[in-house]
Amino acid sequence: MKSLINTIALAVVLAAPLASFAQSEQPLTRAEVKAQLKQIEQAGYNPAAAVDANYPADIQAAEARIAAQNAMAQSDSTGYGSTATGSSQTGSAAPAQ
Repeated sequence: MKSLINTIALAVVLAAPLASFAQSEQPLTRAEVKAQLKQIEQAGYNPAAAVDANYPADIQAAEARIAAQNAMAQSDSTGYGSTATGSSQTGSAAPAQ
């Protein structure tokens, strides 16, 4: 009986940190939700449309535009410029005539 109580106590002690990790993500604030809605509206989505037969496609397209803008902004934040395209040639100088 004593070993059963010790086993249960040990299980509770080991499970406590796992429960704290499960709730580490915080819910969005009202300001964050408003900022996201404004960003989606600027990307071309109109939430005020009464009957929108294209609802899923419209909002997904707006979210795709936002994701592309965020990816572009993130790639430009390195300070080193964009990737170089093109080619170059090396070799010896042309012989003098």
